[in-house]
Amino acid sequence: MKGIKVYFKWGLTIFLTACAMLVFFDVFYKGGTLQLFFSKLLDILAPILYGMAMAYLLTPIINWVELGIRKLGKHILRKQTVEFKGKKGWLRAISILVTWVLVLGLIYLLMSVLIPQLIDSVLMLIDNAENYYNQIHAWVSAFIADNPELGGGLENLLDRYYQSALNFLTAEFLPGIQGMLASLTGGLWSGLWSLVTFAKNLVIGVMVSIYLLALKERGAAGSKKIVYGLLPEKKAALFMRAVHRTDSIFSGFVRGKLLDSLIIGILCFIGCSLLQMPYTPLVSVVVGVTNVIPFFGPFLGAIPSAFLILLVDPLKCLYFVIFILLLQQCDGNLIGPMILGDSTGISGFWVIVAILVGGGFFGVMGMFLGVPVFACLQTLGQYIINRQLKKKNLPVELSSYTGKEPESELQE
Repeated sequence: MKGIKVYFKWGLTIFLTACAMLVFFDVFYKGGTLQLFFSKLLDILAPILYGMAMAYLLTPIINWVELGIRKLGKHILRKQTVEFKGKKGWLRAISILVTWVLVLGLIYLLMSVLIPQLIDSVLMLIDNAENYYNQIHAWVSAFIADNPELGGGLENLLDRYYQSALNFLTAEFLPGIQGMLASLTGGLWSGLWSLVTFAKNLVIGVMVSIYLLALKERGAAGSKKIVYGLLPEKKAALFMRAVHRTDSIFSGFVRGKLLDSLIIGILCFIGCSLLQMPYTPLVSVVVGVTNVIPFFGPFLGAIPSAFLILLVDPLKCLYFVIFILLLQQCDGNLIGPMILGDSTGISGFWVIVAILVGGGFFGVMGMFLGVPVFACLQTLGQYIINRQLKKKNLPVELSSYTGKEPESELQE
């Protein structure tokens, strides 16, 4: 019997190794069949993923509403103890209903105020595009006139690339335009179908989130049961601690950063409205959305917004830059620490590394989620290192290794 188990383990090891080699070969040397499969699978499971994301983000609100209903029931019944035995399902249903009413009401309020003004700002920007182009052209011409040596170099550079640009227009651009016009009708139908598909996935996702929120304790208990059933007790307990730590990092960062960005967007809208800035709704949306990206987000949103205001009024652009600096200082020193705290526990240097690596592989979503993912990996690495140090009876505190010198030198 023991020999059969050994052969089974060796066979499983060989099989998994072969599978890993095939996956590696497919991903890096073939057409990416596995990637296409997972891409198709993600498209199919999009409603489930939307629902899981919404349920995860709304869980704290559900808990808060449920606690509020319990306290309200105790207050109405003259502070007597209120038991919800047999009525917990109704309590959860009311909490979910109240939460979605609050969320949808807030979204409707923001959209009813923001969308019309945002559309007006975009239309105004389109109408003034020609004037902005002429203004930029005048600035560039004045700069060349004041700096003839730079102007001559710029003119030579333009002459150098004129012929290549002409060849590009005649040989590639115009044929591409013809092909695009031929497929324009199909593109419109494709875009409309994509919008319908997204709306369908979103509606199904809301239903899935309601189901997950209604049974979140049961689902958590079932998952925990599976973990303890598959792993030894000590390893299962260790795995559950890792899950709780990962959840604390992600919940603290993701939920906190979204709330922080919403507050910054609202404060930016209020401040720009008081300062009578042009394109206030558009600028506020850009600043609020880009603020979800740590470290680089404020610059990514403020620079194009400042340039857009500069085209209208240079003095208001100066006011906007000062206002954004004050707003970011308030966010970095007051609002952000109050909401986020030290949810990730990583230094600023590693935050930059996480954003660059995440953005390089996964774009904007990678820039946003790179920080909590890196924080989880850092926590895992610290646990492994500290465990090895304890096995060697060495201290785990970082201060013990500051300026640490070897106690003895190697003898020849």
